[in-house]
Amino acid sequence: MNNVKAIKWENDSLVLLDCTKLPIKEEYIICKNYTDLIDAINCLAVRGAPAIGIAAAYGVVLAAQEAQGKAGSKADHLGYINEAIQELAATRPTAVNLFWALDRIKEVLGKVSGASEEVIRDRLLKEAETMYAEDIACNMKIGENGNEVVPQGASILTHCNAGALATAAYGTALGVVRAAHDAGKDIHVFADETRPLLQGARLTAWEMTQEGIPCTLITDSMAGYVMKLGRVDLVITGADRITLNGDTANKIGTYSLAVLAKEHGIPFYIAAPLSTIDITLKSGEEIEIEERDKREVKCLFGVQTAPEAVNAFNPAFDVTPNEYITGIITEKGILRPPYEVSIGNLFR
Repeated sequence: MNNVKAIKWENDSLVLLDCTKLPIKEEYIICKNYTDLIDAINCLAVRGAPAIGIAAAYGVVLAAQEAQGKAGSKADHLGYINEAIQELAATRPTAVNLFWALDRIKEVLGKVSGASEEVIRDRLLKEAETMYAEDIACNMKIGENGNEVVPQGASILTHCNAGALATAAYGTALGVVRAAHDAGKDIHVFADETRPLLQGARLTAWEMTQEGIPCTLITDSMAGYVMKLGRVDLVITGADRITLNGDTANKIGTYSLAVLAKEHGIPFYIAAPLSTIDITLKSGEEIEIEERDKREVKCLFGVQTAPEAVNAFNPAFDVTPNEYITGIITEKGILRPPYEVSIGNLFR
């Protein structure tokens, strides 16, 4: 397994590898309270749906630690933790893993609410650590299942970063890549740079070079031409939310890749844990799409690249309709169309 660790719990603090500084510097942010984590999530120092969920669970532990020993009643103590949960939930609206993790930790909080402050903190920490371990095991299984659809010598196109930096470790889409590489399949990765924040260029390319997996970086606008040249065998991306019918929200630009892949007869796969599937939503039309600061489009690393007066549109995600998706690779196997049936049966 790779040695990249984006999230660590050390000395009663949450330690995050700052994804905004890669690939130039490997720097860490030490979150001693939950508001530090909120800032880290908002600025994308920690990003990727599974990683955000796990970090948020640890964020509730930080809140429980802060609440310990403060003057006030039991209700005040629990109120502080619940307020932290609400504030953490407000950070990123699209990635469902955030809400899944917070709901799970809130359920634990409800069960131990009558216990001492120390017991509450310890029980929340145990749950967060369990989620962390489960995510690693889940990613390994996603990689194992996804390896079944990767041909020998395949060229795999991916978008954004769905690797160890976006999870507890190993990754979802890049988990499949790692599994195929470890199986000796002589694979090659094309990494989309992923405008406007270049997660593919900065993060995916960094992970691949760290592990010696052959990788070629391309701009987003090159993907169609690379496909036309016959240099892509399949596309694998991660996901931030998948609805009951299989519609999938992922980093902006994923929808374009799916359309291009279908036009060129190339299989298009989503790799994601079951916690990314939101069966309360029937279709992608119900997914809330986060819009970020327009300056991310008009500037690059602090350098202005467009006229100050020009307007900009900056949705962080788009939705790929289910008809473009060949399969959804999960820890329980590969889901196939019709997704209302395969997803429905799995959750039943």
